[in-house]
Amino acid sequence: MNNLNVSFLILLFSVMAGYNCRVRADVKTARIFGSDMVMQEGIENPVWGWAEKKETITVSLAGKTVKTKADSDGKWMVKLPSMDYGGPYSMTIKGKKDIIEFTNVMVGEVWFCSGQSNMEFPVNRVINANEEMANADYPDIRLFTVPKKIAQYPLSDLQKGEWTVCSPQTIPNFSAVGYFFGREIQQEMNVAVGLIHSSWGGTNAEAWTSPATIEKNADLSGKLEELQKIDFANYGKTEKEKIKKKLGAFPTGYDGLKRGYNQWNFDDSAWKTVYAPRFWEEQGYENMDGVAWYRKAFELTEEQASQELTLYLAKIDDKDICWVNGVEVGTTTMRSLDRIYKVPPTALRAGKNIIAIRITDERDNGGIYGNPEDVFAKSGKSKINLSGEWKIKFTQVKGPLFEIRPNDYPTQLFNAMVHPVLPYGIKGIIWYQGEANVPRAKQYREVFSNMIIDWRNHWGKDDLPFLWVQLANYLKPAEQPRESDWAELREAQAMALKLPYTGMASAIDIGEAEDIHPGNKQDVGKRLALNALKIAYNHDVVCSGPTYKSMRIEGQKVYISFDNIPNGWKVNNKYGYVNGFSVAGDDKKFYWAKAEVLSDNTIVLYSGKVLHPVAVRYAWSNNPGDLNLYNKENLPANPFRTDSWENNPKK
Repeated sequence: MNNLNVSFLILLFSVMAGYNCRVRADVKTARIFGSDMVMQEGIENPVWGWAEKKETITVSLAGKTVKTKADSDGKWMVKLPSMDYGGPYSMTIKGKKDIIEFTNVMVGEVWFCSGQSNMEFPVNRVINANEEMANADYPDIRLFTVPKKIAQYPLSDLQKGEWTVCSPQTIPNFSAVGYFFGREIQQEMNVAVGLIHSSWGGTNAEAWTSPATIEKNADLSGKLEELQKIDFANYGKTEKEKIKKKLGAFPTGYDGLKRGYNQWNFDDSAWKTVYAPRFWEEQGYENMDGVAWYRKAFELTEEQASQELTLYLAKIDDKDICWVNGVEVGTTTMRSLDRIYKVPPTALRAGKNIIAIRITDERDNGGIYGNPEDVFAKSGKSKINLSGEWKIKFTQVKGPLFEIRPNDYPTQLFNAMVHPVLPYGIKGIIWYQGEANVPRAKQYREVFSNMIIDWRNHWGKDDLPFLWVQLANYLKPAEQPRESDWAELREAQAMALKLPYTGMASAIDIGEAEDIHPGNKQDVGKRLALNALKIAYNHDVVCSGPTYKSMRIEGQKVYISFDNIPNGWKVNNKYGYVNGFSVAGDDKKFYWAKAEVLSDNTIVLYSGKVLHPVAVRYAWSNNPGDLNLYNKENLPANPFRTDSWENNPKK
């Protein structure tokens, strides 16, 4: 055989072995279809794609054959009749001249796995990762990861992505929560399980919601209108010009320290003014990730200047270095931590003093944020208010912000990472998201519930099971009861349970104080699977820990009744005392309460500091610490509060 013939055969075999065994490309399916996929049992499965207009298309799978014609735009769709569990099968799609064949196709259970970074968190980072990856030999679990992308309008198809068989080689970078959930379902049901993973770290819920729903939301519809008017091709150039106009020049990065921005005698009179605590994006500095300097003057008496001073600066997004009168007093690299810096008397002076802060913002919001009462200086018993006006100067604005990011506008992830998969046949949805919406917990009550309804509408199933993970415990446990944005977000998540066919897996006991991405994703997957078995498959299982039912007050004692304890309590304390409860009177000030199990469904609690209790909270904190209240199924009691007092009405 001559070299020319050999080259021709190599080319021919390469084409035939190409994407999804397509012999020719005139007829094609949506990218979500392919060899090794799982089709949903018990429903009519949509299959769709594109061809020449009016071309006849024939689709066959497991002895079922259906025909249709492409419309005037070349789009076609068929619905395969309902099938029982089984496989492996081959699916063929035939046009006038073209044939596509998909092999190793199973009929089983398909779940859509979505959310932000804790859903994206891969198997290779979990606890016992090496063991988990080595044992991930499950040929009946199939994996598909939707590529990350944003879009201005709903897209018709994915640009890439393929189904793979679960193995030690394919599992390391797949969603850990998705995998551990799917493994539980596969082992319990003994059927093939398909997992479609579509997530993006740090993203908010409105980015995953469709335009049809967002346009009805008074808070978000304006941003949607703005998105749809943007010139995507020239967005970066336009944004640079806006910043240059706002700041007078475009700051590409220079050393403010060398220019004396931290010094007491530096003249900042020409700098702009901002309010702190408040993100600078809320004050006209949108799309300005990078480096900014804050300065503020405050007065001290001779007595105050002669003793140690403590600065309380709420929180800063993301990193900071702080000076007082040119002396460095502290630095923090985690946005979620309170800034508390000690200032020695050698750095202070009677009269005018200057705080200078170099803030590095890597993404999203920037600046000092939190509650005004948390921004102050303390000298002895005196307290000096530091909230209010500060001076600001940007020394660098980073380039990546000149690309539109997922959270800049709502709907972008729905458009690019959900819509192209619709209406692929699925059993249900698992969701792990909420961290990005914590600052707007009250708004999340509407946004989250509406997103669930929105997805069900697009899949055409009002009873589509939707299961989610309630946010894990995070940050340093509070020494005393206090308001909590994280607790309010968990409450908003729990409120969505009023929708039918929904379930919530609590993670309140398996988080990590210093890591927003806890490594124990195995228990998260198991708890989600319990909800699926109960809600989607009607198995007789307990899928929730104890949940608040009612409150009765008798004198100084409060009696709390619970649901979801069919087989009794499990209190991880040899004396039977229960952690995590607080109680308040009419003054709305909460104190830790002593609590213990009274009966099969009741707990009694009280505090010597509250003579006339009116409200109770449980696990109401960013991180409620060492909780020890479970049911016999080892599922933790869910956080709750009996009051509806507002912490921050603007959220």
